Amino acid sequence: MAKEIALNAAKKIKMLVFDVDGVMTDGSITYDENGIEYKTFNAKDGHGIVRMNKSGFITAIITARNNGTVTHRAKNLNFTELYQGYKFKLPALEELLKKYNIGYENVSYMGDDLPDICILEKVGLACCPNDAVKEVQEICNFKSSYGGGKGAVRELCDFILESQGIEKEYLVCEGQNR
Repeated sequence: MAKEIALNAAKKIKMLVFDVDGVMTDGSITYDENGIEYKTFNAKDGHGIVRMNKSGFITAIITARNNGTVTHRAKNLNFTELYQGYKFKLPALEELLKKYNIGYENVSYMGDDLPDICILEKVGLACCPNDAVKEVQEICNFKSSYGGGKGAVRELCDFILESQGIEKEYLVCEGQNR
């Protein structure tokens, strides 16, 4: 039943929005002796984002923190939108809905902690990694079998593409004879 609800919701998705810490990363925050912050991202998750962009989806990040590493990752993967420094994330999402003239039912959001609940309660496809806090897991209709920064983003991207009948693109083989 839950998978059927998620599948029906996924068919309506036009925009994917992600938190960063605990979703696109494993939630670890590493500092060097100069206070510079480092994050580690998953390459397979990144390939999922690239596929979503190539398939015409709007991709966005909304995060409470400001970090140059996130800016670089968003630019590298060609995220459509990046919102950093938003402790209260719902206004950023509402701005995106207006900008792209879509409704909550057309949005998938993946979050992992309490600040994400205000968005997860409103979107069409509420998603979380399998290591999200209990309160988040209870309201999500898509729970990845992977943890944050460990493939959860990729699993969601593949799920949405498959639900909409969009075939997998093998980008590594582009331009090659098979």
